[in-house]
Amino acid sequence: MITATAYLNLALAVAFTLLGVALLLAVYRVLAGPSLPDRIVALDLMAMVSAGIMAASAVASDRPALLDASMITALIVFVGTAAFARYLEKGGR
Repeated sequence: MITATAYLNLALAVAFTLLGVALLLAVYRVLAGPSLPDRIVALDLMAMVSAGIMAASAVASDRPALLDASMITALIVFVGTAAFARYLEKGGR
């Protein structure tokens, strides 16, 4: 019989793998993105994936403080992306 710890370890391994793949794909889009908005969205995705990695690390290491850092990172990135989108809408570059 498989224990709950084994399921948790499997879920964490899958989560870290998928987050790593998403991070690599976002890096590719930043480097190859045809336009500035594409690159900004990819940078936003990279930051959100980083927040996801922090959250998964919080679960793996049983440190709830990392969840707070993950949430704050996600909120700051969201506000920054919204501000940049507004800048581009107003006629920036």
